[in-house]
Amino acid sequence: MSGIIVVGVDGSATAKKAAEQARELAAALGASLHVVSAFDSDKTEVFGSGSDRWIVSDADAAEHVARTVADSLGRDIKVTYSAARGRPADALIKEALRTEARIIVVGNRRMHGIGRVLGSVANSVAHNAPCDVYIANTYDAD
Repeated sequence: MSGIIVVGVDGSATAKKAAEQARELAAALGASLHVVSAFDSDKTEVFGSGSDRWIVSDADAAEHVARTVADSLGRDIKVTYSAARGRPADALIKEALRTEARIIVVGNRRMHGIGRVLGSVANSVAHNAPCDVYIANTYDAD
């Protein structure tokens, strides 16, 4: 199987573990990996000192998270990254559609206890994905 595997990351240890599982899956299947981090607002902050100014947005922060994880995974497979606008589950599904992904990988964080009742990214993706979904066991990552 070739194609693209999409994995969502947010900077947490559980997302990192899911990304590592996605890398292993991509390597085993001869697929490439696309790392996605979601952002939900257009919030932008300007920092400065003297005449120097830096603009930091939520999109930039999300892209930085995705790039950092992608850089740590790209040893023996092709890895790309992006930031996607929307709630995490919606952003992953949108990226899977855009890239014509074969699999979306998510961690199982918040799939037990009160999180299971209120919903989780994994649950939303599993019910709405346009492709197969792999739910990685990430309970021991926290």
